[in-house]
Amino acid sequence: MDLDLIKKLVKIVDTSGVTELEVQEGELKIKIVKNSQSNVVYSQPAISSPQHLAAIPQIKSEQEIKAPVEKVQASNLYEVRSPIVGTLYRAPAPDADPYVQVGDTISKGTILCIVEAMKLMNEIESEVDGKIMKILVDNGKPVEYNQPLFLIERN
Repeated sequence: MDLDLIKKLVKIVDTSGVTELEVQEGELKIKIVKNSQSNVVYSQPAISSPQHLAAIPQIKSEQEIKAPVEKVQASNLYEVRSPIVGTLYRAPAPDADPYVQVGDTISKGTILCIVEAMKLMNEIESEVDGKIMKILVDNGKPVEYNQPLFLIERN
């Protein structure tokens, strides 16, 4: 992989809405993660044996460390966050009713929405029992990794 290609990849991440890009060519693997302060670029050889993987330090951004469901400070509300980058759909089909509405009482495991990423439909389920207090993203809109999607008042 040449330096010009790496510069082009960094520019793509910097100028687009993409927050993370990973490219592998042979044994060389490059991952570019965009955070609010700066772009982080690192590479490592693609190694498949577990002994070698333990020796490679894993770099994680602040966003990657946060859990998908977090308690909102000083309240009984929980934020359901997107585990991936993609497009949010509130219903299973364009002509179907939304999975949930504001005011709905839900239980753990209730499907809240779908996030489409690279033609794969990922169902986002509630991890708490409660009541939908606010829907933070409109249907068909793009979502970022760790972006708040719903506020749920826990029972």
